[in-house]
Amino acid sequence: METMKLIDAVRGFAGKRILVVGDLIMDRFVTGRVRRISPEAPVPVVEVTKEEYMPGGAGNVAANIMSLGGAISLVSAVGSDLPGRELLKILRSTGADTGGIILDRDRPTSLKTRIIAEHQQVVRADWESRSELSDRLTERLISKSSTLVEKCDGVVISDYGKGLLSSALISALISEAESRKLPVVVDPQVGHFFDYRRVTSLTPNTAEAGAALGVEITGEESLLEAGRRLLSELESRTILITRGEEGMSLFYSDGRVEHIPTVAREVYDVTGAGDTVSGVFTLALSGGLGFSEAAHLANFAAAVVVGKLGTATVTQNELIAEMERRV
Repeated sequence: METMKLIDAVRGFAGKRILVVGDLIMDRFVTGRVRRISPEAPVPVVEVTKEEYMPGGAGNVAANIMSLGGAISLVSAVGSDLPGRELLKILRSTGADTGGIILDRDRPTSLKTRIIAEHQQVVRADWESRSELSDRLTERLISKSSTLVEKCDGVVISDYGKGLLSSALISALISEAESRKLPVVVDPQVGHFFDYRRVTSLTPNTAEAGAALGVEITGEESLLEAGRRLLSELESRTILITRGEEGMSLFYSDGRVEHIPTVAREVYDVTGAGDTVSGVFTLALSGGLGFSEAAHLANFAAAVVVGKLGTATVTQNELIAEMERRV
């Protein structure tokens, strides 16, 4: 892999616009220290020292693309509640185009609260609805997607299974992108896994890939079988299966398989690492890189974010520094 070519590509990401369609989540991090056990129950008492809010789900995909110089148009829905309004405010402050985000007055904004003490997550509390949007709201999302995709260079679908992505929206989105010959990358959930047919690539982790097929991936043999079955059934050009500390495996429609070992030095938190992979992979393909080059670039980016706590992004300078370390 020509590292200098990847570095030049990263510097050329400015001006590329990606359409991000998917479930928006507000990530809340409550950080503190533990000095005693509660007298009310055998649980630690966390003395809070810091509280942070940041976009999660499709919002984190968008944040990673923008931190590398790309531009973003978002299509999604949030509740007309305080977390939804704050999430929109944060996204607008980053420069994201939020004109494709609609308000759903019948559901709460997905909110994940993580309580962290001594660099360890103690507990997570979720507020959310997983029911599908109404047909009326889905039609509005289809209309917004159709308008926005015209000015974009690529599409990434971030499916967190929160009800935004219906079969109708998925079908319309893929058809629009296909007609414009745009790369479409999907970070899938099991519920709609097989609706994502004939896309450019999917980026499931091993658990998601196995669950979609009803098998457990336990080693290289089962991994190879799963990757090839998914390619055959989905008719996609590639499948990029992320494998945690074992790196990634890129499956091509012509039968080739490329195993990419992880380059991470330290792993503090894997929160949002999949968002980084799908976002960077899409941006790289939209910038003209081949599948292998885009996967290696996403692998470098993932190595940076897992070395950070919380829902993290990778900047252009950080990614270039990580790659220069390998030259």
